[in-house]
Amino acid sequence: MPLTGIRVLDLSRLLPGPFASQILADYGAEVIKVEDTGAGDYLRDSLPLLDNLGTFFWSINRGKKSIKLDLKSAAGREIFLRLAAGADVVLEGFRPGIMDRLGVGYSVLAEINPGIIYCSLTGYGIDGPYRDRAGHDINYLNYTGISSLTRTPEGKPVILGFQLADVGGGSLWAVIAILLALQARNRTGRGQYCDVSMMDGAFAWTPFELAHWQTRDQRPDSGQQAVLKGGYACYQIYETRDGRYVSLGALEGKFWAGFCRKIGRPDYIQHHMDSAAQSRIIDELNQMFKTRTRDEWVEFFADVDVCFSPLLEYEEAVYNEQLRHRQMLVEVGDGEKQATAMGVPVKLSATPGRTRSTAPAPGQHTVDLLRELGYSESEIEDLKAGKVVV
Repeated sequence: MPLTGIRVLDLSRLLPGPFASQILADYGAEVIKVEDTGAGDYLRDSLPLLDNLGTFFWSINRGKKSIKLDLKSAAGREIFLRLAAGADVVLEGFRPGIMDRLGVGYSVLAEINPGIIYCSLTGYGIDGPYRDRAGHDINYLNYTGISSLTRTPEGKPVILGFQLADVGGGSLWAVIAILLALQARNRTGRGQYCDVSMMDGAFAWTPFELAHWQTRDQRPDSGQQAVLKGGYACYQIYETRDGRYVSLGALEGKFWAGFCRKIGRPDYIQHHMDSAAQSRIIDELNQMFKTRTRDEWVEFFADVDVCFSPLLEYEEAVYNEQLRHRQMLVEVGDGEKQATAMGVPVKLSATPGRTRSTAPAPGQHTVDLLRELGYSESEIEDLKAGKVVV
């Protein structure tokens, strides 16, 4: 696999960091979760459970190793430094300055391993007026104006149903940063520090909104009149007779014309981007779509190419034939422990990634890793007795 031979020390918890290192693991990296000797990653105990592990933990920590280590102790720091000396990547998600206070920050690691790639994944970045603030996905989306871009018909901003800033603004940019740094190291032989902010990363998802603001000399239109935000009939979600929904994405003229002819309303064609006509056409289409069920409309439009699709509930999407064909849902595990896992989204022809099934028990690989570092059995027992490792 493309990352075979790359060792990653992952000190992060919860979602953004572990999801990033899961991507690296799926493409061959050896990922070692470095967990504290207390609770470790909080997701381990998050209900419901799968194989005695929290399902959230299991879903983003498959195929990794785990060492439980007290970094606040001198002996624990020494173990970590010895691990880092032979590692390629360190990923951490603490607030700025914490790793430095523990004595294992980038400057220390770069002294013993000039090729180390050190990625800090934080809410607001390692500098600036917000650097020390606490935050979650909803806060990053609010600060960047993203929450203002999707509203109910009454004008209230909606809470997205998934963690866009954590994953899109954090995990994915962290992976990109690490891969870029690995490529740079191939040329220079030296590692570097990667500063990844979830607020920065989320804001970077809004190039069209920035262009709109810049060219109109005003902030992006957060109302419902913009084409991509529910203000136009051609790009809309409609409720059907059975209380389900369908979507139309006929942005191009040819798709809109094909849709209008299919429903017997060629008079709509000329009003494709006529803002004054949108309210009337949307109201009329709302009434039309309530005359059939969702699946009846799917069948009705099956023979035309107009960017029409049903809105699938998540419980339906996991059985979607396209996702299944693309192996985005794979069965993993042995015997009675079979479970469905997320497949790899990037299909590489020569060095494909793969989904590995098991998530590590807390400290499952501690002893093996200590032996690899040269610790004797008696030294290992002393470290365990002193609660330096678990």
